[in-house]
Amino acid sequence: MIVRQFISWIRTAPAGERAEATRALARAWLISDLTEDDRIAAEGALLMLLDDPSPLVRQAMAEVFARSAEAPAAIVRALSADQPAIALPVLEHSPLLIDADLVDIVATGSDEMQCAIARRINLPASVSAAIAEVGSAAAALELIENPYAGLAPFSWDRIVERHGHLAAIRESMLELEDLPSVTRMALVAKLSDTLAQFVVARNWLGADRAERIAGEARERSTVNIAARAFGDDMQNLITHLRATGQLTAGLILRALLSGNLDLFGAALAELSGLPYGRVSALLNDRGGSGLQALLRKAGLPETTYAAFRVALEASHEIGYVDTGDGAARLHRRMVERVLTHCETDHSAAEPLLILLRRFATESAREDARMFCDELVAEDAVAVVPYDDLIAA
Repeated sequence: MIVRQFISWIRTAPAGERAEATRALARAWLISDLTEDDRIAAEGALLMLLDDPSPLVRQAMAEVFARSAEAPAAIVRALSADQPAIALPVLEHSPLLIDADLVDIVATGSDEMQCAIARRINLPASVSAAIAEVGSAAAALELIENPYAGLAPFSWDRIVERHGHLAAIRESMLELEDLPSVTRMALVAKLSDTLAQFVVARNWLGADRAERIAGEARERSTVNIAARAFGDDMQNLITHLRATGQLTAGLILRALLSGNLDLFGAALAELSGLPYGRVSALLNDRGGSGLQALLRKAGLPETTYAAFRVALEASHEIGYVDTGDGAARLHRRMVERVLTHCETDHSAAEPLLILLRRFATESAREDARMFCDELVAEDAVAVVPYDDLIAA
């Protein structure tokens, strides 16, 4: 009887009053002990109110039903397809929307709707994949920052491919501790390409020089990323580098001269096809014959064998001291030792000497930066003034 009176009254009531009455009826549906007849009548009234000309009425329903698993499913689905102001709380919170509903709305909805879905708790990988594939940059950013979203590796890569040129996307992704190393590499490549195109467009550098500098930056970043990769993550990174043509002799030599023996060994294992354990044994062979055979099997240029041999000997003699940044930075003493040997070896190829000289310059500049940073840090430890000591 009460619901019948409600239906008669609501036909002529003002929009604001209709909205409040609808809110009360929706709450009654969820928490009141209605009879079966009243429940059927209430559901009919709420379905009728989906056609109310005032969005305030439907918004009131959405606010009450958004988080409830007991709400009428048909009403929740209708509200999820309404205008954004009404649909957003339902899209972000309703447990009644299935994956297929969410994927369809991602494909056809507005940016605001995509963002609301991207914020959902326990967002399944299938919906995340849809956002990665067709979602806006804003939705992708919400997805990245949602700790409850499940993302498959290909979804990360798709976000980088579509939105990696945007600084906000890159910064947000790079802050993630568990981001796959391959995805980090893709982000670095995007950043390098963007910067190279920028400086060329401004006529600050020629295209060839900009590309060379960008390539060197990518190699430095690769070693930095690899210093934090282990197990399957390292293997996936090595496989990616080989597939993209980045697993070069120059990169492998940089890894060795940076003290990253894991990257060095994994790269040689990948190129030679030998098990990693066998590669490690050959690298520890102080006689040198094992290393040469390994480098030959890996297909590296013969002109680089001496550089690798001297670098490995230096690593055995000098060892690697923890520099605070892991196995990621060129070790100046090792670089200079290899360069000196190659400069006195008349058979050394000019491209190798050019590469080693660049390594020497880079390591010297990095040492200088670290030295200056240490001086500034020491100066920052100021002596407490005498007056302050007295006051204390």
